[in-house]
Amino acid sequence: MSDHIQDLHLRSKPQRRMWQNFLTERGIDVFNDTEIDVIDETIGLLDDHDQLVGTGSIAGDVIKYIAVQNEDGASGSRFNMVVSELVSRLAQRGVFHILVFTKPKYTDSFEHVGFMKLADSDQGVLLEKGEPNIQTYLAEIPKVPAGKGIAGIVMNANPFTLGHRYLVETAARENDFVYVFVVNQDASLFKTSERVELVKAGTQDLENVIVVNGGSYMVSYATFPAYFISSPDAVVDYQTTLDARLFKNWIAKDLHIQTRYLGSEPYSHTTDLYNQALQRELPPEVQVKIIPRKELGSGDAISATSVRKAIEEDWISEIENWVPKTTYQFIVNHKSELQDRIKEGKKDGD
Repeated sequence: MSDHIQDLHLRSKPQRRMWQNFLTERGIDVFNDTEIDVIDETIGLLDDHDQLVGTGSIAGDVIKYIAVQNEDGASGSRFNMVVSELVSRLAQRGVFHILVFTKPKYTDSFEHVGFMKLADSDQGVLLEKGEPNIQTYLAEIPKVPAGKGIAGIVMNANPFTLGHRYLVETAARENDFVYVFVVNQDASLFKTSERVELVKAGTQDLENVIVVNGGSYMVSYATFPAYFISSPDAVVDYQTTLDARLFKNWIAKDLHIQTRYLGSEPYSHTTDLYNQALQRELPPEVQVKIIPRKELGSGDAISATSVRKAIEEDWISEIENWVPKTTYQFIVNHKSELQDRIKEGKKDGD
């Protein structure tokens, strides 16, 4: 057998059709824009008749759409060839930490080539390989004395509002220490580095609060690849369950986090489902507290969505009472740039 690697160009209709047909025959049939648009490159494994017998794609530090043809016992070597090629290409880009989201039945195959399982559910599994890994990430987070009341909050903070501040204040008042993890997702209007700094600036007077970049392990659950799940309901369940189990079994366990604080969710059905998943998955190891959203004088809950809308509509003065002074000053100073980003379509979660 003389299988060989070739680049596949998904903008080429014949190649994309061949690629989709190959994957569909192997039970992968989700090709929506959110899954495809983030792909950086795709490879094909061709046999000596130039027939497609394997494929895989790279999206940032994630490898996805892995599939091989099982014939004459060759699937194992073909799987290894595809994964090895993708790992090599990522290394050439300077990417040495890789994530995989896949079906549970492929766990053994990925573990065989050096990946480690981080979390799993009935629908999917998350694995990683390389450095820096989750142990490296956890080692760099400041530790506080075990046995103290330690809480955790995960937020996108896009941007950091007085609603977010109220949630942090509440946790800080009720616990000895609070870790605030800021989701690492530059698809948000405010870049990750900006959001981390705004959360730090907006909580600098709270001495028992530790603000941490979420890295690869506190990404927004909605960004977890789900190309191998066809049912929309199953996708939400898989993403939220995986995220909750990763937090409980790795983050909370290492940092001795006893309570996870959530803001109530009056507007987003999906985020409400996420809150429900956390309530189901985290106890008894981690208790869950849901805090009612801080409201404006009108009775409306303060929302980062409303802040972004005000920036878009140039109603900057109206948001002065919705955000900390540090957030407001940042918005005033960077108004034009933020409005340009909105025009480019860089919007995302709360």
